[in-house]
Amino acid sequence: MSGAVGCRARRPYDVDVRELRPGLWWWEATHPEWEPEDAATEDWGPEVSSYAIDDGGRLLLIDPTDPPAPVAALAASREVVIVLTCPWHERATRRLVERFGAVVYSPAPEAEREGLAVQVFAAGDRLPVGVQAFPGMEPIDLVLWIESCRALVAGDTLIDRGRGFEFPVDWANKGVPAEQILVTLQPLLALPVEFVLPTHGAPTDQGALRRALS
Repeated sequence: MSGAVGCRARRPYDVDVRELRPGLWWWEATHPEWEPEDAATEDWGPEVSSYAIDDGGRLLLIDPTDPPAPVAALAASREVVIVLTCPWHERATRRLVERFGAVVYSPAPEAEREGLAVQVFAAGDRLPVGVQAFPGMEPIDLVLWIESCRALVAGDTLIDRGRGFEFPVDWANKGVPAEQILVTLQPLLALPVEFVLPTHGAPTDQGALRRALS
C-alpha cells in the first residue's frame, strides 16, 4: 500500500499499552536480551519503549518488542512495516517478520544479518512510509521524524535513564566530540514537534527536547 502513514481512529487498549493520540500507541516491555546480571553493568534499565502508528491500512512499528494484544490485533489486519532507529534495536523484529510478514527498514547494519532482509536507509532519506531520517549520535543511530503525527522518535541519541530526558554525553564516544554531535542535532528544534518518543524512556514533548539539546 502506498502513501504515508497517518494517525486515525481511536481503539480500546489495556493497561500494557497507551494510545497517545488516535492511532499512535506506546508500550514498555523488558528487552528480550536483558539478563538480571546486566543490571550491574548496563547504563540502561530492562524496560524499553516501542511505538505503533496505525492509518487504517498500514501499521508502522518502531523498535518493537512483542506488541500488546490491541496492537497485535491491529497488525493481523494491516500491512505491517518495521522501522529501526539503529540496527541494534532489532528486539522482536525477527518474530514479527515471521508472524506478520513485515517489511523492515533499518540503518545499515555493522555486519550482515543472517536471515533478516532489511531495506537500508540513511540520514537525509525519506522513506515511502512517511518517515524522514535525521542525523543522530552516529551514522547508524538516527532520529526519525513522522510528520503525520508530529512525532520525533529517538533510539540511543536521546534517552531517559531515570535522570530526565537527555542527550547522553557519556555514550557519545564515537570519535566525534559530543559538542559537535549536538550541533548536528539542532535542526530537530525547527520541526513542529508534538511528541518526542524515546525508545529508552517514556514519551515527552518539545520542551524536553529543547532542554536536552541546549
